[in-house]
Amino acid sequence: MNFREQKPPKKHGPAISVEETWSTLSQNIKEILNHNAANLSFEENHRYAYHLVLYKNGDILYRGMKKIVAENLDRLAKEEIISAFPTTGTGDPMQRSQENELLLKALKSVWDDHTSNMAKLGQILKYMDRIYTKPAEVPETWEAGLQLFLKHIICPPIKDHLLTAVLNQIQYEREGYTINRSAVKGCVEVLLSLDSDDNALTVYQQDLEPVLLRESEAFYKRYGDTLLETCDTSEYLSKVASRFESEESRTHLYLSRKTAEPLMRILQDNLLAVHLDAVITMPNSGLDALIDLDKFEDLARLYHLFGMVPNGIPCLKKTLKASITRRGRDINQASLGDASGGGIESKDADMESRKIKDKGKGRAIAASQTLTTALKWVQDVLDLKDKIDSVWIKSFASNPKVEATMNEAFETFINSNDKCSEFISLFIDDHLKRGLKGKTDEEVDVVLDKTITVFRYLTEKDVFERYYKNHLAKRLIQAKSVSDDAERGMLAKLKIECGYQFTQKLEGMFHDIKISADTMKSYKEHLAKSIPSLSIDLSVIVMTSTFWPSHSSSPCNLPQQLLDTIKPFEEFYLSQHSGRRLTWQLSLGNVDVRVAFKSKKHDLNVTTFAAVILLLFEDLKDDDFLTYEDIQQATSIDHADLQRQLQSLACAKYKVLRKHPPGRDVQSSDAFSFNSAFTAPLQKLKISTVSSKVESGEELKETRDRIDEERRHQTEACIVRIMKDRKHMSHNDLVNEVTRLLASRFQPNPLIIKKRIEGLIERDYLERAEDRKSYNYLA
Repeated sequence: MNFREQKPPKKHGPAISVEETWSTLSQNIKEILNHNAANLSFEENHRYAYHLVLYKNGDILYRGMKKIVAENLDRLAKEEIISAFPTTGTGDPMQRSQENELLLKALKSVWDDHTSNMAKLGQILKYMDRIYTKPAEVPETWEAGLQLFLKHIICPPIKDHLLTAVLNQIQYEREGYTINRSAVKGCVEVLLSLDSDDNALTVYQQDLEPVLLRESEAFYKRYGDTLLETCDTSEYLSKVASRFESEESRTHLYLSRKTAEPLMRILQDNLLAVHLDAVITMPNSGLDALIDLDKFEDLARLYHLFGMVPNGIPCLKKTLKASITRRGRDINQASLGDASGGGIESKDADMESRKIKDKGKGRAIAASQTLTTALKWVQDVLDLKDKIDSVWIKSFASNPKVEATMNEAFETFINSNDKCSEFISLFIDDHLKRGLKGKTDEEVDVVLDKTITVFRYLTEKDVFERYYKNHLAKRLIQAKSVSDDAERGMLAKLKIECGYQFTQKLEGMFHDIKISADTMKSYKEHLAKSIPSLSIDLSVIVMTSTFWPSHSSSPCNLPQQLLDTIKPFEEFYLSQHSGRRLTWQLSLGNVDVRVAFKSKKHDLNVTTFAAVILLLFEDLKDDDFLTYEDIQQATSIDHADLQRQLQSLACAKYKVLRKHPPGRDVQSSDAFSFNSAFTAPLQKLKISTVSSKVESGEELKETRDRIDEERRHQTEACIVRIMKDRKHMSHNDLVNEVTRLLASRFQPNPLIIKKRIEGLIERDYLERAEDRKSYNYLA
């Protein structure tokens, strides 16, 4: 029936019959509720209600309307809803789901019918709602209809069956069955539309949501325990993520959106928070395995899920740090194993004599292996850094807090290797000598940038500086750098990282090389004018002593032809630079010498010491010998250097001398003769001195002692600079400031700083203040 509202006509006349008016109107209300209102007049029914209210009979109208509606609801409850109660107690879930669906649809049908009827009644009784309900303090027609629905429909046993049906449908869907979501949604909308008796909460909030959350918590507690027992980490994360998505979808599609937050919290508490450690550390499938197998998608899922709970990211950081530290420890252990296994060992007592015989060979192998170990260690660290960085970028959203943990782990295990500074310097040295051949400028930059990445983790950068200076000196002196641009590029990167002071001496070494080239050009022009010719061509690098590493200058008696070669250069150089002093570092030089053997002549490139030794055999016959003592007395070379040189000439790959008796070690009782029968396929041969690529224990100790001495001087200089500027400082402030300023080179120990302060007090640079807790600078 289509109603059109009109103002009731003003009627002035005799009083109407209340009984007849209500009888007619009540009958029409029943017809409306039974959907038979097509022939009814809106104006007429509205007038009936108007007259009843106008003549003070609104109470009869109001109570009568409620009674008729209540009777209709009771009828609908019995005919439509109670008859749809599920009859299957247990059995096929699909059958039970269908029965639940019928019940929920029945409720929605009754609700739609009731609300439609109440809307029509509200139009007829509008005058009553406006004039009667407020003074009588009773709900208007629509609200009264909702209360009646709540009282007659959402009541036991219907309410219990409805809640059970909704909860069962949700449970079935969680178990993987397909349900009619629209039926559940319809029921939930009804419960959300009805307020409870005290009007504080809806029926949904008061009766359905608490039970739903309790059952959800029990379900997901069981589910989490089951997953932990039956799934690996990838499967666990995948299924948990799926549960979050399904519950989010459920609350969005047919539950209240306000249920999402407590429901998500239940999932977080029961699927994540209580199982964080167990999931991330699962054997063969936890974080370590995911990183090893490059499962970026699973790692991203882990990061996302762990980010939902307060302890998730801290747990991830802790486990990631442990993983990186363990991997780093393995890398360090492998390098120690390789280094210690360089020599030839024998477990059999009968092999002892053979072990002694092969001792020299073992040292040669060890020298090669130690370099390989250093290169492999750095490459392994770079590979690990690349792998972890990939995970961080692709899976962990470049989280800065996770990055800080990664850096801390790398710094810890890298600096736990006592040789980390030397290894990194050797890695750079190897690449700048031969590893960059054939690579483009971009590829060279990539390699150097990666090396700088590892360099940043060093806490003792002054140790690295010492090794790098030594290796750079050898490359420059021996002209072994593949690319001068790469060398300067590396220097520029170090300057950016550590400042000008760090690279000042290194740049001075490059400057010396350039100046030496100009000096040699001038010297050759000078020779062309003053001296007709020299039998030996000379090339000299003049090294400023403050820039270059200090070298122990072993004595050596040069033969006259070499003395005649270097003397003119000394005179020329000192004439150009007054006040300077030249000290020849013969141990760093090399000589190209042509040696005639029986088969043919060979051009040998040897050290200066080796050339001096070979010249001793120049006038001897093939059968003549020189003893070790003879050679030592003639050359005055230190025993350690002499043994190394003789081993290179008589015991290595190219045996241009014969040792008597034969063997790989040089003893003071040995004798040597010229090997005129020597042959080799190449015309030019390089005879290198036998030396270890990585420092031995004694060399390492000597290096550490020098570094400690330098640190003492640097610490004292830093203290004096600070106090000269501040004049007065407390002990703690001074220690903190010294630590901050020196941190770019090394991490100073507070006890060492305290000792340096005491030393400066003794030498009258500082004095203790009256409070005994601070210091004054003495100008």
